[in-house]
Amino acid sequence: MTVVLILAAMVLGAVIGSFLGAVLVRLPDGRSVLTGRSMCDTCDKELVPAELIPIVSWVIQGGKCRACGSAIDRWQLAAEIGGAAIGVIAITLSYFPIWAMLLGWQLLLLALLDLRHMWLPRQLTALLGASGALFALVMGYWAEDVMILVQSLVGGVFGFAALWLIGQGYKAWRGQEGLGGGDPPLLGAIGLWLGPLGVIHTLLVASLGGLAVAFVLWRGGQRIAPDTMLPLGTLLAVAAWPVFLWQGL
Repeated sequence: MTVVLILAAMVLGAVIGSFLGAVLVRLPDGRSVLTGRSMCDTCDKELVPAELIPIVSWVIQGGKCRACGSAIDRWQLAAEIGGAAIGVIAITLSYFPIWAMLLGWQLLLLALLDLRHMWLPRQLTALLGASGALFALVMGYWAEDVMILVQSLVGGVFGFAALWLIGQGYKAWRGQEGLGGGDPPLLGAIGLWLGPLGVIHTLLVASLGGLAVAFVLWRGGQRIAPDTMLPLGTLLAVAAWPVFLWQGL
């Protein structure tokens, strides 16, 4: 593995992350994510190329707009750093780096959207599922094994059904919604990538992550109750990517 290849993956990931950061801001507002010039969210000044270099521009400008001095959204920086990290990790650890990047960047956007807005857009979840089915189709063709595609489809159905049934059971027991409407489709899409066993591992890792988050919040003085809302979509997305990497080792 050459240093040049790793740096190229990092730069590509940071650029993708910059785009994901724009989607994170624009999509909830109903704005186009493919058209329109980049501009400051406070003063609407159009940004020049030197202000659009992922991570570097944020550091040089001290996290502030050069025109009005307002703080640049830290979520943008998080998306860029996350995108770069996914690129580097995928190129160094995965046997299928392009697929690992594709999955990782989609999960990153969904994780940030759910964490910031408690929202999992169906069109992005559908795209995740479609790319998972394509991955299974390509891998099955390459390995000449139709069971890879079958396992993908079973994983998709199992992932959706597992969370949907849990949600319905909680509603019948507590008389209120316990899961967001976007969580079962997300786990179904993840199942298309990981298969049924990957769904189980993802649920386990996400559950442990949720317990860790709840403990940190409790230690910080926040009251934790059975109806305390946690971004399950974020937990699932964060858990699914390392499970994918582990499955490919």
